[in-house]
Parts: sequence; C-alpha cells; structure tokens
Amino acid sequence: MLLHEFRPGRLLAGATALTLAALYGGDAAGAWTTPWYAVAPVTFGGLGLAGLATWVAYGYRRRRSARSASSENTDAPASTSGSQDIR
Repeated sequence: MLLHEFRPGRLLAGATALTLAALYGGDAAGAWTTPWYAVAPVTFGGLGLAGLATWVAYGYRRRRSARSASSENTDAPASTSGSQDIR
C-alpha cells in the first residue's frame, strides 16, 4: 500500500530543478560551460511539462473515481421522500 498518491507533476518539477543544479554545478566545477540564458528554456519547459502531467493525472483520477462511484450506486437510495429518517 502506498503512503500517498503518485504526483507526476511534482516529479517533473523536481527533475527540472535537479537538471538546472547539475548544469550550473558542472559549469562551476569547470567541466563545461553553461550559458546564462539556458535557465529560461529549461525552467519554463520543465514546469510546462510538469503542469501538463499534473493536468493529465488529475483528469485520470477524476475519471477513475467517477467510474468507481457509478458502479457502487446501483441500488435505490434509502429514502426518496427527502427525509433521511428511518421508519
């Protein structure tokens, strides 16, 4: 059993931050040269993908919960008169 739901958007946002850290860490160590303007496309591209993944996962969770709710509610309600009193 999982402790929490899988959130692919958060995973992609974290991977974007780690990518930026690796790019500028390698630049600071002298392994390669990273241009200063590389931060914008990596950040906005990664966060855009994270937003898209979050939107898709949300739609999937909504459809999955709607399917399970519709299959559970096959019986008539306890009271159709509007009162929930047991008679």
